[in-house]
Amino acid sequence: MLLNLHVKNVALIDEADVSLGEGLNVLTGETGAGKSILIDAVNLALGARGGRSLLREGGAPASAELLFQVSGREKLEALKELEVFPDEEGMVLISRRVSQGKSVCRINDETVTAARLRAVTALLIDIHGQHEHQSLLHKEKHLEILDAYCRYREEPVRRELVRAYGAYAAAKKELSSYELDEDERKRELSFLEYEISELSGAGLKPGEIPELEGRRRRLANGQRIASAVGKAEALLSGGQGAGELLGRAARELSEAAAFDEGLSPILSQATDAEALLEDLGRALRDYGQELSFDQGELSRIENRLDVLHGLQAKYGETYEEMMETLKAGEKRREILLSFDEGKRKAREACEAAKTEAWAWADKLSAIRKEEALHLTEAIRAALVDLNFMEVQVSMEFSRKEEPGENGFDEAELLISTNPGEALKPLAQVASGGELSRIMLAVKAVLADTDEIDTLIFDEIDAGISGRTAQKVAEKLNVIGRSHQVICITHLPQIAAMADCHYKIEKSVKEGRTITTVESLDEKAQTEELARLLGGAAITGAVRQNAAEMKRLASEYKKDRG
Repeated sequence: MLLNLHVKNVALIDEADVSLGEGLNVLTGETGAGKSILIDAVNLALGARGGRSLLREGGAPASAELLFQVSGREKLEALKELEVFPDEEGMVLISRRVSQGKSVCRINDETVTAARLRAVTALLIDIHGQHEHQSLLHKEKHLEILDAYCRYREEPVRRELVRAYGAYAAAKKELSSYELDEDERKRELSFLEYEISELSGAGLKPGEIPELEGRRRRLANGQRIASAVGKAEALLSGGQGAGELLGRAARELSEAAAFDEGLSPILSQATDAEALLEDLGRALRDYGQELSFDQGELSRIENRLDVLHGLQAKYGETYEEMMETLKAGEKRREILLSFDEGKRKAREACEAAKTEAWAWADKLSAIRKEEALHLTEAIRAALVDLNFMEVQVSMEFSRKEEPGENGFDEAELLISTNPGEALKPLAQVASGGELSRIMLAVKAVLADTDEIDTLIFDEIDAGISGRTAQKVAEKLNVIGRSHQVICITHLPQIAAMADCHYKIEKSVKEGRTITTVESLDEKAQTEELARLLGGAAITGAVRQNAAEMKRLASEYKKDRG
């Protein structure tokens, strides 16, 4: 669950620190106070794009931190796969800092990419705003909902489908390599024979090219090498060479050392150096005597390198790459030589792989259609709880011509909200307020299978009031028994049901507009309910009504606890 939200320099928020609790957390405030900014701040921490639009004037970096406490073996294993390791108390700190020109995302103080941040936070928190409600109008979302509902039953079949479809795709690719007519086969075979003959007849050896290039450099620069070696030997061994001068210096030091023992170490160094120069001189003489520069050998090396460089240009820079080209050519030649037999076997293998993939796709489809009956009935019952009194829900399936890793199915939720009306797609029936309630019903149904601990609902109360608002509040309470729910609302019915209540308020401080977030105690909660009920005039009767609403909500939660 989300334990704490810390926001700094985000739009109107100078700095806010919100400690959240279990169950239903409600945030209320006047229109324009900045309720949506908190959701924007959460989205900022979750890696949403467009974070720079939340920067305050003055250039101070915007930052948002989310502190989660994670439990449950499956959730911890999923985080481990993403290389995220909670501390001993299960804490995971998500943060993002945005300044002009750059954005830095961190998980437990480790800098990560925004993509990795989103992958991690998708396991921990789910935000439902107006955009999410609108996603119900796209039927591809409906299959996602169904799959989420029955994912435990689907999982083994889906795993086999992914394997079988991968094998089918590979078999199709193999079969496509046989899509040649006889003339094309002959031309390709002739070309391969030439390449194979050229490579296999070249007598290639590992490391041959760098070795020959080194020998060519030595032979091509023979005179320069001989001249340099001769001059070096003369400088060491000539009458006034370094060896003679160093020997004279050693003799002088030897005479002086007889009178001063302090010169002994220096004399020793001079003697060692003289011996070293003698060794160096002998090495140069030996090297010079062995120097041999055969012009014929140079010509042979250059001719060989011309051949090898030509092969490099056609078949690969390295010996290993050329050998891979040779092996691939030989393999392809074998295919072309036994083309008809190979094509027959490839077609049979493709048909067998297709049959298996289709079979698993059919099994997945059968599960979906069976579970769709349970899902739609559960959604219908949840919608009745949300004041859709005569609602009917169904799911219509269509079939793709060829399955993918997700099977054959396309699915669409159909709904009728009034008696006698035919079932129709949501886009043709539901208003904005109805969409928010339908999404809430879906989330209530998925609550038992949804492993995401924290759900945020923004604009869940759009277009509703009265009895319907009370039903929405009760449904949020139901979800809050198994999840942490965070809800921004303007409805007193929802606010009264809060387990934790926060007030968002806008004020002017030192000539600057700022937004603050305050955790409300029981008395302050009642006062805020009165404000939501009474508007500008908060009378004693309104306060009494607010207290009664809070009392009834507490009794409702206690009775269903």
